[in-house]
Amino acid sequence: MQLTGQPFLILTIILVPVSILLAMLLWGRVGGPKPVRFLARLVMILFCQATAVTMVFVMVNNANMIYGSWSDLLGSDEHVQAVPTPAAAAADQPNGPGSGSDAKPPKALQQFKPVDDPLVPKDVETTDLKGQQSGVTAEVNVWLPPQYNDPAYKDKKFPVVEMLPGFPGSSKAWFGSLKVTEQLKPLMESGQVTPFILISPRTQLISTTVDTGCADVPGKVNADTWLSRDVPQMILDNFRADPSPDRWAIMGYSAGGHCADRMALLHPDRFRAGISLSGYSDPHAEELSLTAKDPKLRQTANPLYILEHAATPPKVALFQSGGKGDGYEDGQALAAAAKAPTTVNVELTPGSHTPSLWRPMIPGVFKWLTSIIPVQH
Repeated sequence: MQLTGQPFLILTIILVPVSILLAMLLWGRVGGPKPVRFLARLVMILFCQATAVTMVFVMVNNANMIYGSWSDLLGSDEHVQAVPTPAAAAADQPNGPGSGSDAKPPKALQQFKPVDDPLVPKDVETTDLKGQQSGVTAEVNVWLPPQYNDPAYKDKKFPVVEMLPGFPGSSKAWFGSLKVTEQLKPLMESGQVTPFILISPRTQLISTTVDTGCADVPGKVNADTWLSRDVPQMILDNFRADPSPDRWAIMGYSAGGHCADRMALLHPDRFRAGISLSGYSDPHAEELSLTAKDPKLRQTANPLYILEHAATPPKVALFQSGGKGDGYEDGQALAAAAKAPTTVNVELTPGSHTPSLWRPMIPGVFKWLTSIIPVQH
């Protein structure tokens, strides 16, 4: 039974009145010594509370897709198979997202299947990718724009947006709770938004209590390499994706917004734009992040530090949104530090730190992104 499935939700709803009814029926029938009766009735009360808490948890989880599966919740999947030293030459290659050294790894030709989750649209597909450079093995979800399979576009290559969830967060959240494809499909069909390939890789790579900060941490994880090399290269190997960095963007909400800023500023040779919805700059905002626990990493993983210490201002367009005390001030600091050709657009968006705030922003954010990465005719 799936964690996010309708049957499990219905079961948790049914168990609440059933547990209360059982407690009412059995309350006066408990026999034995007084301590035994007390303990039995305490168990009944705790069972009623447990069913109610479980029902609320499932409802909240389904609305926000914090955990996409039982393995996400229990942290039972091991996604870091190895932590090799990333190839230094790959970081400086000018040939687009995922480019490596001259000796390129074999193509990562993948098999895709529909995402098995009732909260995710049927046209979203997924594959398990074994990262050749990062040592990470995890799922990557992909959605193709309506024009992709149109014969009129058979020779066209498409721009790509890499979408990152918060922490903890499911790689399916953008397609499920944020309903990104349901909102963007008609806008792409009408020409209001560029037809992007949308991809969402797993970012929760270690456990529910360890956030990678989307960084390469020696001996721990190569999260940056996974997101900036392995995943983009797989997309280039399997789809008609435009290899030009000018046609790639990265976005995220909450911890994913922090990652999007960090990745875009650190890799302007791979991403033209970065979008942060209620993100932050200081890694310590997420105390479970590996980059928050190391003083040096905390400094160098801060997007503001990356921008201020860049050898030359990166050709990157950033979109920053958030409420006061929830990302807005961090966006303003980035805007103040930016020098051409870096641009920073900051919007004040007060509200709760949940998908209910970010979901209605998606059309406007992608119209902004279309002004940066326009349709090519």
